[in-house]
Amino acid sequence: MNLTKLIESAELKYMQILEDFFVSVYDEKSLLSHGIDHHRRVWNYARELLTTRLIQSKLRLACDPSKLIIACYLHDIGMSIEPGPGHGIQSRELCLQFLNKYNLHEKEYEDVLDTIGNHDNKDYTSKRGSNDLLKLLSVADDLDAFSFAGIYRYSEIYLIRGINPRQLGNLILENAGNRFKNFRDIYGAQNFYVQFHKKRYEILKNFFLQYNEQSDTYNFLTNEPEGYCGVIQLFILLIRNKMTLEELFTAARTYEADTIIGPFMNGLRSELLPDYWNE
Repeated sequence: MNLTKLIESAELKYMQILEDFFVSVYDEKSLLSHGIDHHRRVWNYARELLTTRLIQSKLRLACDPSKLIIACYLHDIGMSIEPGPGHGIQSRELCLQFLNKYNLHEKEYEDVLDTIGNHDNKDYTSKRGSNDLLKLLSVADDLDAFSFAGIYRYSEIYLIRGINPRQLGNLILENAGNRFKNFRDIYGAQNFYVQFHKKRYEILKNFFLQYNEQSDTYNFLTNEPEGYCGVIQLFILLIRNKMTLEELFTAARTYEADTIIGPFMNGLRSELLPDYWNE
């Protein structure tokens, strides 16, 4: 069976039961940005990594698409329980529940469990051995950390972890920079696919460089949302009020004339809408 057929078979067999299991366990009000849509996007990126011709030679295709889709859909499922760096352990335990529920033998999925448990280790200087599943999931997850969706994901999780808004920009720039460097080092700077995602990375990079300049004098407690810091203020409002995305976009309409907030929210909406991948 060729690769395309293997991917289609994996989706047919697992996608619906993975989505059903995910929504039965994950509390989106606790961490909206890492809900089911994040996991759908990560699977889409993983599928691209498997099928893009120039990339196939970079990672051995020893990993089974059926295992990859499970890892993609369950890697952050523990985040609504533990939003900190140790969420991989919670996600691994929930993956075990999934395997047991559908009579999938744990010993046959040890690589999936290892991948989920270790996916958030972003120490790219360490070797990841022969676990191609972990390599693919890690890169697919990293690709969802860029552009408008990445700005939103990073901001929500770092704010929930108690990071001071004034420290936000530098921490995100360092983390995202390491992710992109790893991606570029694996696939080559001139690869057209790398160049495409470089533009997405630069959207995030430029946002937080400008954010850092504004945040030096910005009062997050008293200012009306304005500019780059205003976007983060709206994310703080989303967290505080446990808003849905539609409620966030509705609240942002008050500031749609702002030259940063308006275009940013339009960009974020375009990436998070269900038809984004079909354009």
